[in-house]
Amino acid sequence: MLAPLDWAVLIGYLVAMAAIGIFVGLKVQDTEHYFMGRRRFSKWLMIGQSFGVGTHAEMPVSLAGAVYGMGASAIWFQWKNLFATPFYWIMAPVFRRVRRTTMAEMTEDRYGPWMGAIYTLFALSFFTINTATMLKGAAKVINQATGGELGVNVVVFGMTAIFILYSFVGGLVASAWTDFFQGFLIIALSFMLVPLGLAAVGGMDGMRASLAPHQLSLATPSGIGPWVIAVLTLNGLVGIMAQPHMLAAVGTGKDERACRLGFMAGNFVKRICTIGWMFVGLIVAAGVTQGIFGVSELTDPEDAFGLACRHLLLPGGLGLLVASVMAANMSTSSALMVDSGALFTQSFYRKIAVGRPDRHYLWVGRISGLALTMVGVLYALLVVKQVLYSFLLTETLATYMGISFLGGILWRRANRYGALASLVTALAMNFLLYYLRGERFDHWDPFVFLVSLSAGVLALVLVSILTAPEPDESCRSFFDRLETSSDSDRAASEQKSLLVNLLHLRRGAGNVPLLTAYRTDLTGLAVGILLAVALVAGTWLILRL
Repeated sequence: MLAPLDWAVLIGYLVAMAAIGIFVGLKVQDTEHYFMGRRRFSKWLMIGQSFGVGTHAEMPVSLAGAVYGMGASAIWFQWKNLFATPFYWIMAPVFRRVRRTTMAEMTEDRYGPWMGAIYTLFALSFFTINTATMLKGAAKVINQATGGELGVNVVVFGMTAIFILYSFVGGLVASAWTDFFQGFLIIALSFMLVPLGLAAVGGMDGMRASLAPHQLSLATPSGIGPWVIAVLTLNGLVGIMAQPHMLAAVGTGKDERACRLGFMAGNFVKRICTIGWMFVGLIVAAGVTQGIFGVSELTDPEDAFGLACRHLLLPGGLGLLVASVMAANMSTSSALMVDSGALFTQSFYRKIAVGRPDRHYLWVGRISGLALTMVGVLYALLVVKQVLYSFLLTETLATYMGISFLGGILWRRANRYGALASLVTALAMNFLLYYLRGERFDHWDPFVFLVSLSAGVLALVLVSILTAPEPDESCRSFFDRLETSSDSDRAASEQKSLLVNLLHLRRGAGNVPLLTAYRTDLTGLAVGILLAVALVAGTWLILRL
């Protein structure tokens, strides 16, 4: 039950976030400012935005539940992008150099208008499922944490009302600033239960005595082994490029360095927070075994996080927890609302309503974002069952779209027919295999994913080779922008893109030595790899203490 102090903390948080969002958003007067913040965000704001947009309320819920059922190795469901994260350093400049507002426009530049339209349909589906999954995840944990005092529908509509209020007014500017402030609460959410839980189960010794050895291993055949980790990493590496919110989340920094730091550092903060969510799942598994939570087992493993909250937090702490869950949810939902409005306005409405004043398009963006968000609310209430699988579904759909997206950057011969063939083939193979296995379409299996991905890549290559290439003029314009730095600084502009020139490094470097031409990309990539390895090693050591 929520005590008066809990209510005071929760209400104070909601009022503060709404006030911050509205205050910074009052200056927004045009579509460039509303959708992209005029690409002027500092590195700190970019870190906060990347962290907030990439961290959802369903993540601690789904991960704690998976760890409760499978052990510590389930952390790889969230760490699936860990070894992909260093590559974010070399991916980030692409999203600024394309000089577009939506990913659909970028797709249209590369593959033509009808592939842009197909991407728009994918993106709208992505936004709907992602919004619904986040709302359902938040509702689950808050409902459990409050012992049912706050019902699922109340939580969903309460959060929606707040983030819609400031997002409708301030767009991406309001979203970015609230992401920055809410990031501190999300970090609190990730770790506030761990010391309380460890004290309750007798510390690491008590937890080790209550759990089987495989439950404390980061990789095991009883949970998730190296094979699954490798497939999850591949999923994240291909899919991240095609996610429809990436231009707004990554390409809005004041320069390419701000974009790089925001994308990589913001996501590394998220990887660190994931360790806290893992420990909550282990604590609940140990506590249930010891009988300290009053239940012998959980019917729904995804109730683990909420159960820990209800039993471990003191008055005031529960209100902070509920506020933190709302923070994680609203930060991302706000960004998705703005992105979906931008997508509808730029990729659809402007093409049928030409020549209107900019303020007209601004209001269309606001209203369409609101309408599409409400579709996500309905999806949450009527469709989502397992939060983890819905999350993996959106990630996997993005990966199948990412075959042509990443392939179109790496390989200039890729064309629109190959792009369409790759998407259709991967999706058809994915859903056919799940149908034949008698499983839900939002299930995720590494074998099914790898077969579907391979089929999609093969389709891209074969169909592109057998059909006409893209027109030289449009293709040249696209790659000229990718190879031209968006910074005015001469030293930065002389650095070449490792990603864009990956298949022809020597030609891309010109007469400059390879290590000199790609110095910025290689340095950041090396630092990122070291950080990823250190994070795994540190977590392994903690579990072995």
